Amino acid sequence: MICAVEPADHGIDVNEMKKQVPVESLKFGVYIHELDRPWTDTPFMFQGFVLNTEAQFNALKKHCKKVFIDTDKGMDVGGENPFGGGPFGVSVLATIKTKVNYEEKASFKSEAPVARQTQQKTALVLKDVFNTAQAGKAIDAPRVREAVTSMADSVVRNPDAMLLLAKMKESGGDTLDRALGVSVYMLTFARYLHLPREQIDLLGMLGLLQDVGKVRLPTELLNKKEPLSEAELNVCKSHVRHSIAILTVSTGLPPELPALAALHHERVDGSGYPKGLKGPEIGLFGSIAGLIDCFDALTAPRPYGQALSPSNALNMLYDWRDSQFDGPLVEQFIQCIGIYPVGALVELHSGEVGIVIAQNPVLRLLPRVMVVLDSKGAPLKPQRIVDRASIKRTLEKGSVPIDASEFFI
Repeated sequence: MICAVEPADHGIDVNEMKKQVPVESLKFGVYIHELDRPWTDTPFMFQGFVLNTEAQFNALKKHCKKVFIDTDKGMDVGGENPFGGGPFGVSVLATIKTKVNYEEKASFKSEAPVARQTQQKTALVLKDVFNTAQAGKAIDAPRVREAVTSMADSVVRNPDAMLLLAKMKESGGDTLDRALGVSVYMLTFARYLHLPREQIDLLGMLGLLQDVGKVRLPTELLNKKEPLSEAELNVCKSHVRHSIAILTVSTGLPPELPALAALHHERVDGSGYPKGLKGPEIGLFGSIAGLIDCFDALTAPRPYGQALSPSNALNMLYDWRDSQFDGPLVEQFIQCIGIYPVGALVELHSGEVGIVIAQNPVLRLLPRVMVVLDSKGAPLKPQRIVDRASIKRTLEKGSVPIDASEFFI
């Protein structure tokens, strides 16, 4: 289970950190410690979370009259601290000053062909960009901006289509495929956090280019299946320095991009590289970049091991909150993509196997699934779409004899 079960608390505790308040009195930044009903009767995946979105607030108003808040982990209803708690101080979520509401303006069915065409064009641009960087030349910034803008347009209309296609394309540990997947995740998460459109575009560009320095590393080192020596690991870490150099000499890119590209391997406890930054020093964009880069690395096929299922990867990120990554940010990311992310291969309670193709914004544990194998493992033709699918577990990639990408690419 990703959610952490906390003990019941039916009043103010001895430290006066938990208290009951009416739902209507809540503000963004409070930590919801307990509800006035069982958690299983609500759409929330966490038993305890920071209130950060209108969707969460609306769900609380629908299901509860009163809740218990923990002022040690978040603000009080009359307080000033928007995101408290954690060993490294205030969460980076507190730095979000402006929020924009985005409505889903296209169905998955109508957006999928647009997203497919957009990704195909972006993949071509990305290939040219990496080839150019490998040759020691400056990146074609206008083409990159245009590609990112098109992807962001699609994600703003409907995030599921772009995300599903990106995960289906990620068939190997290829740097280009990973860059595209990381970019789409960052666009999707930025939209979920209600960031202004210009920040969504910037994060999308960061995800696309922060690993461009890998083109200057030996291919055999990137594809090595055995554990790396300390010297080899240091060579791999140098890709950050190469990325900064490439982005610095490429005119027309956002001026803050090189500095942001230096942050995706920093960790909140100071154990990351290249500078060993801690907590808020990494900033919102760097924290998002590091979190998503790690999740994508865990779930992507790797030369040195099998890809993890999304649920296992999310469990690891949850365990690493407030050590490797900003705790509230991890929780928001899991809320964003769901326990069963788009593109995940899942087994239903019926024994059938399917692919998650869309999230259920209200009931996050019951997504839309395309069933592709029956309970005996035989292919279904035609495939069957199940809304609010009852899922038994997620499956590791390669654990069943199907290639999920053949249904979408």
